[in-house]
This record gives sequence, C-alpha cells and structure tokens, in this order.
Amino acid sequence: MIDQLHTADSHLGGNVLSDLELARYERDGYLIVRNMVTDERLAVMSAYIDEALSPLTAPVEFEADVQYPGAPVSRDAPGGSTPRRLLNAYTRDRVFRDWARSPEVTQRIAQLIGSKHLVLSQNHHNCIMTKHSGYSSSTSWHQDIRYWSFDRPQLINAWLAIGEESESNGCLSVLPASHKLTLDRGRLDSALFLRTDLAENQALLATEVSALLNPGDVLFFDCQVFHAAGRNSSDQIKKSLVFTYHAADNHPIPDTRSDTTPGIAIDL
Repeated sequence: MIDQLHTADSHLGGNVLSDLELARYERDGYLIVRNMVTDERLAVMSAYIDEALSPLTAPVEFEADVQYPGAPVSRDAPGGSTPRRLLNAYTRDRVFRDWARSPEVTQRIAQLIGSKHLVLSQNHHNCIMTKHSGYSSSTSWHQDIRYWSFDRPQLINAWLAIGEESESNGCLSVLPASHKLTLDRGRLDSALFLRTDLAENQALLATEVSALLNPGDVLFFDCQVFHAAGRNSSDQIKKSLVFTYHAADNHPIPDTRSDTTPGIAIDL
C-alpha cells in the first residue's frame, strides 16, 4: 500500500509543492502527485500509443533486448517481438512534448532540483513504457544513475501513469531514502542490481513501497532511489510516459551515452 504521507493532490496547490512535500521528497527520494493530467489528454496519449504499437513504429526496445527475468530469450523466440518501450517520446508527438514542457511538470521539477534552468534528457528514459501481459519482464532493484554519466548524480524522473498501475500489472516499487545510501560494491551483483540473496540487504528490502498509481498520477523520483517492477499479469497493456530532467549546469560527461544527443533546454 502506498504511504499517503508521500502523496500530494495537484488540485490543492497549483503547480507548487509545499515545504512539507519538498522535505518529504528530500527525505525519501520520491513523491506522488495525484490528478496531474486530464482524462482528455490521457485519451490522446493512449490512442497514439495504440497506433504506434500496431503497426509497430520505431525506434523500439524489445523485451528480448534486455534479458530481464521473464523476457523472451531472443527476438526469434516465442514472444520475441514484444515491445518493452517506444523510444524518443519527446519527438514522437506534440502531446508528449507539451506534457514534458508543461508548467505542471517543470515547475515541480525546478523546486525539487533547485534550479529554474532545466534540461530534459533525450538520452535517458524519454520513452513510453508498454508493459504487455504474457511476455513482460520483471526489473530487479537498481538505481538509474548506474546507467548515466553526469557531473553530479542529481537527476529526477517524472513517471506519468497513462492507465492504472497496480501490483498485478507490474507497477514500480521504491525503497524510501535509498538515494542517500552508500553501499559496498559487494551488495550489488555484476550488473549493479541489489542482491536479494544477502542477509545484509534484507532490512533495506523490507522497506519496499509499491507506487500504486491512478491514471493521471505522476511519480517523481530521484535517480539514486532503488526501484524495481514486477511482471504484468493482467490482460491489458500498462502504459507509462517517462522523462528525465537535470539542472542546466549539471553536464553529461563527454563521450558517454549521456552525451549522445543534446538535451532540451527549459528555462522558467
């Protein structure tokens, strides 16, 4: 069950987070804001996704590409054509660009990150997650910063639920306050996932909170927060829109994946 202390209602405070909400985010590394998107905008997003899935519109990451638990072993195996995410969401359609740059999102990101000069990364997330039933994979406990290379590990994800996200369809779970931890390398496996077989990790794993989202809810979370997700056992595709932001003075390291495509500057 989601802890109600970590949620806010967008209708109560406009686009501004309260001092209490900011303190909770600082403490726990995540915050859920309810009712941020209208049903009409969600319907447009969902319709685009349906059209982009059939026929499949590139660029796409397939479940078989990641080789996570539950994924098909190859693209040639049964279920090998199951898409995991539609990439390059920002440039796909105006409805996604407008959302990514909207005051509802960017003003909250600016508060959380402590800067009015933001950059939306086109290299990390910037995608539409499409978790299918049948051949969806589960994602083990990890920090997003393990994939990314920046001057400072200070980036924020905005995860929009286009439909309901529950434990039955593979919602995200988080480990509160894990963004402040410094773990010995031995507590992670070779791919930098948190090892669930170690006794010393059990107390941390016991803090797990499921991010149960209704359509239009947004989960903001620090790139250093450990998070995971289960498989989709429902009969519907779970659709989520995810963007990553950082301050303009937090530069990607040259010649890394984080520096491949220029970010989108957003000044408030």
